[in-house]
This record gives sequence, C-alpha cells and structure tokens, in this order.
Amino acid sequence: MDQKDPKCPHCAKVLLKWRTPEGAAWGPIQFVCFNDDCPYFVKGWEWMRTKFNQKVSYRHRLDPETGSRGPLPVWSALALRSGIIEGG
Repeated sequence: MDQKDPKCPHCAKVLLKWRTPEGAAWGPIQFVCFNDDCPYFVKGWEWMRTKFNQKVSYRHRLDPETGSRGPLPVWSALALRSGIIEGG
C-alpha cells in the first residue's frame, strides 16, 4: 500500500490525511476521499435513503495502521472537512 499518496479505489483521487475525533475507535489518522464527485460518495446518498430512509452518505476511508478500508459516514458534503490535515 502506498502510504505517501494512497488513492481512492472508486475515483482514483489521492486520499487526504484526516484527524479522527477524540475517542474514536480508529487510530488518530485516517486517509479519506473528500472528492465530492466520487461515485462512492455520490451514490451513497440514494443508497442510504432507499435502504435506511436516512439523509446521509459516506466517504471512502483507509486506516494506515491496519490497512482496513470502509465507509466514513457523513451528513453533508462539508461534514468532517475540518479534520483534514493541511500539507498531508
């Protein structure tokens, strides 16, 4: 896995370093796709509305400590952006 510039498997954009909130079960840093045009994020709105009647989506997340990948739930396109670490 390329930890320097990991890419989203859904849109091939570089994942951004993101600081997890205090008390999160994940490690302190995750890599997250904040591309608003990513198909995973875009299609997530409809999927969550149809399956769970929820107005939320998700972004692709990579844990650099474990290599695990999965969704990071978001309630808006701007949600969680404040955790992006500038300069990676």
